[in-house]
Amino acid sequence: MNSAADLSLLIVRVSVAIVFVAHGYHHIALGGKIAGTARWFEGLGMRPGILHAWSAGLTEISAGTLLALGALTPVACAGIIGTMVVAWATNHRRNGFFVFRPGEGYEYVMVLTFVAVGLAGVGAGRWSVDRGLGWFDPPGWPGFLTATVLGFGGAAALLATFWRPAR
Repeated sequence: MNSAADLSLLIVRVSVAIVFVAHGYHHIALGGKIAGTARWFEGLGMRPGILHAWSAGLTEISAGTLLALGALTPVACAGIIGTMVVAWATNHRRNGFFVFRPGEGYEYVMVLTFVAVGLAGVGAGRWSVDRGLGWFDPPGWPGFLTATVLGFGGAAALLATFWRPAR
């Protein structure tokens, strides 16, 4: 891979990572803090809300940190895919495509989901922990399948087990 491609992957990884770390931190420590996040999750039908507030916040922080480092990139991408698919299903899907619609549409979570899918397949690039330690290197199907099976499968299992929206 050339330097421009490696720099591009680094920029994409770090920008998505910043979004996820900040979002996870917000779920835990800002706004309504963890108690407010738990009430919000309960309102979406994710029960018990406190479990899902902590789970989402810690997953976003850990997946974002791993992605920024380019460490275990397919696992980080699975965390991103899983949290975004759950957000898509529980909150954004019913609001239509555009994020500026009332309730926020799904365009934003869709982009983050599929950026993670793409990164899982192409890998973290030369400037990453994965490359330095030889993890998921060379990139390809193993990383892609790890991220998509764990991410989409984990989200489906979580929704089937815990999502009980009001009728």
